[in-house]
Amino acid sequence: MTATAALRMKGLEHERVELTPGPHVEAMREIYGEGNHTVPGMLVDGEPVHGSRAILARLDELVPEPVLYPSEAVREADRWGDGELQDLGRRLPWGAMHFRPETMGTFGGAGALDGPGTDFAIGYIRASWKYHHISAARLQEDLAGLPELLAHVEQLAADGVTLLQSSGQAAWKTVFHFHIHVIPRYAGDPLRLPWVPAAGEPAQIAAAAAALAGE
Repeated sequence: MTATAALRMKGLEHERVELTPGPHVEAMREIYGEGNHTVPGMLVDGEPVHGSRAILARLDELVPEPVLYPSEAVREADRWGDGELQDLGRRLPWGAMHFRPETMGTFGGAGALDGPGTDFAIGYIRASWKYHHISAARLQEDLAGLPELLAHVEQLAADGVTLLQSSGQAAWKTVFHFHIHVIPRYAGDPLRLPWVPAAGEPAQIAAAAAALAGE
């Protein structure tokens, strides 16, 4: 999603290619080389560029304005989030699903899985634990260190922070597992809301509130 948003900000035409989770690993390796098996990736006139930070840096080279990194502080925050925080956002959800495998269905915007679906989910979650090097001991360490990480996020976000979680393809979700984008914000940065804020319809708001309350 980060790369897609950056391309839109730069006003660059592009073709988006969706890869099936699981088989995407080998497809990414074939294009971007051994060790580069995660999304996103981008081809610029045949030149492979792998990873969000590399893509953003390349886009700034291609189209200098609007700048994606308005300061070195923002660039460092992005580096830390990509290198230190991102894997935690993968380990915790997959770790939690070990105990509630039927919830895997909610990742694609559906409801809880039925029995056969849960059987499939159990195998997939076990494979994900192996892929992401998850263990109960590591999850315990992750949870213990979470307050310190969140405190560092607050330090990086000198002017503010945007937490973004997209659910479903219509909501810009491009990688179909649960993850949260932690976006440090600075006064004057080029990021803009993807919608125009406006007053809601009172009747619709009341109906939504009643639905949430289970009335």
